[in-house]
Amino acid sequence: MEIDEATVRRIARLARIKVTDAEAKALETELSGILDWVKQLDEVDVANVEPMTRVMPMTLKKRADKVTDGEIADEIVANAPAREDHFFVVPKVVE
Repeated sequence: MEIDEATVRRIARLARIKVTDAEAKALETELSGILDWVKQLDEVDVANVEPMTRVMPMTLKKRADKVTDGEIADEIVANAPAREDHFFVVPKVVE
């Protein structure tokens, strides 16, 4: 796919990049080369390839989904400036 100078200037304007005339000419060939390389990927047959998120198969480690209080309530509120039972005491901010 060929990229012309107008397209390069439009991309540069959208990216808010200042491009000189010499840079625009260089970017024409560079971007065209990149798009030609990407076009080669259309030739690869991927009909029997499953979608994947990584190269090596991996399963996530899971833990049991149990609801608990953590059994460390005393440790959690130990550094609180004010506490009552296992709760933080804070000043009232809404009347």
